Amino acid sequence: MATQYGISGTSAKGIAASVERAVAEGSLEPEAALPPVRRLADDLGVSPGTVAAAYKELRRRGIVITRGRGGTVVAPAPAVASRRPPKVPEGLRDLSGGHPDPALLPALVPPSQLSPGARSHRSAPRLARLEDAARDWMGADGVPVEHVTFAHGALDLIGRLLSVELRSGDAVAMEDPGYHHLLDLITALGLRIVPVAVDDEGMRPEALRGALRAGVRAVVCSPRAQNPYGGCFSVARRDALVDVLRDEPDVLVVENDHASAIAAAPLHSLTGSGLARWVHVRTVSKFLGTDLRWASAACDATTLARHDGRLLLTSGWVSHLLQETVHGLLTDTATRALVARAQETYEVRRGALLGELDDRGIPARGASGMNLWVPVQDESAVVNGLRSYGWWVAAGARFRSSSPPGVRISVAELEPADAARLASDFAAVLGESEATYGG
Repeated sequence: MATQYGISGTSAKGIAASVERAVAEGSLEPEAALPPVRRLADDLGVSPGTVAAAYKELRRRGIVITRGRGGTVVAPAPAVASRRPPKVPEGLRDLSGGHPDPALLPALVPPSQLSPGARSHRSAPRLARLEDAARDWMGADGVPVEHVTFAHGALDLIGRLLSVELRSGDAVAMEDPGYHHLLDLITALGLRIVPVAVDDEGMRPEALRGALRAGVRAVVCSPRAQNPYGGCFSVARRDALVDVLRDEPDVLVVENDHASAIAAAPLHSLTGSGLARWVHVRTVSKFLGTDLRWASAACDATTLARHDGRLLLTSGWVSHLLQETVHGLLTDTATRALVARAQETYEVRRGALLGELDDRGIPARGASGMNLWVPVQDESAVVNGLRSYGWWVAAGARFRSSSPPGVRISVAELEPADAARLASDFAAVLGESEATYGG
C-alpha cells in the first residue's frame, strides 16, 4: 500500500475506488498531487498500465485532473456531479464562460396574462402555438417533426432520457473534447463515458465505430458549434456517421443543437436518415437569454413516450409562463432580427481571433459557434500566463477524456479590435512556456 497517499489496490478498479474513497474522506484534499504512474505501480506491485487505467477512469469521473507536466491532481472541486470552473479572479477579462453577449440578447418581458387559476397542466403540458412554432423552427432545417416535446433545457432532457433508457454501468459515446456539464451528467447517472475524437466536422466516423464496438448504448453529439472544439457536420460527415449508426438500431442517438440560431453553420442533421432511435434537441439560452431554461425536441415515437412518461411523473410539465415567454420571443420580428445580428457578430469575432492567431503561427479550431479551442502543451502554464496579461481562459482539462490538452476561448464578447492584443499575448505566453518547460 502507498501509505503516503492512502492508495491501495491491485486492479485498476480497486485503485480508482481507493483514490475516490480517500478524496471523500478528506485524506486526499483538492489540488493534492497523486504519485506518478510508475512510482505508484512500483509501490503497489502492479503494472504501470493498471495505474494508468485507474487514473483514466478517475479523470472520466471528474475526481482528478491532469495538468501536463504538473502531473495528476485531485480536482479543485471533486464532486460526483460537477467539475465547476474556478472562480474568475478580479480584474481579468473573462473569456472562459461560453456565455452570450448580453448586448445581443432581447429584453425578457413576462407575458401579461398568467396561467388562469390554480390547476394542473398535466393533461395539456405543451402550448399548442409554441409546439407549432417549434415544429416550424426545427422542420425548416429538415428535422422530422411528427413527434415533439419540451423540457427544462438540454441537460434536463438528456438526463431524463438516459435515466430511462440506460442502466448503471452502461456506456455512452461522448465527444472528446466535449461539453463538461454533459460529461459530468453521464458520470452522475452512473454511466460510463466512451470518448469519441472530434475534428472540424464533428465526431470522427472511425472513432464512433470503435465506440459502438465497445458496446455503447447511446451516442451524444453536436451537429454544429460543437463545444469546445467548434466543429460542424458537413454533408459528407453526416452521411458517414449515419452509415456507421445504421447498423446499430438499438442505440439512442442524441443530437444536441444547442447553439442553432447563432452557430453560423447550416444544419446537416443525423435525423431523417432512417435511424431507429433518435432525438434532436434545441435550446434558446444562447440567443434569447441564459435564464430561459427551455428546450424543444423532435424524436421518434418510442423516445417521445419514454421521455414524456417520466416527465409526467416528475415536474409534470414545463411552466406555461415560460412557454408563453419563449413563444413571444421566437415569433417576434424584432427579436429575430437581433438574433440574426448576433449570429453575424459572433462569426466576425470568431473569425477575427482565428485570423490573428493564425498570423502568429498558432493553430486553433473553431469552425462554428462562439468558442475556439487552442491546442497547447501545458494548460496550466498558458492559463496562468494569460492571467498575467489580464486574460482569463478555460483550461481544457474539464472538457477532455483522453484527447490532447488545450484551452477554450469564448469570443462572444471579444471585439475584433481586441483580438490582435489577445493573440500577441498568447504568442508571448507560448514563448515564455517554451523557455520554462522546454516546448
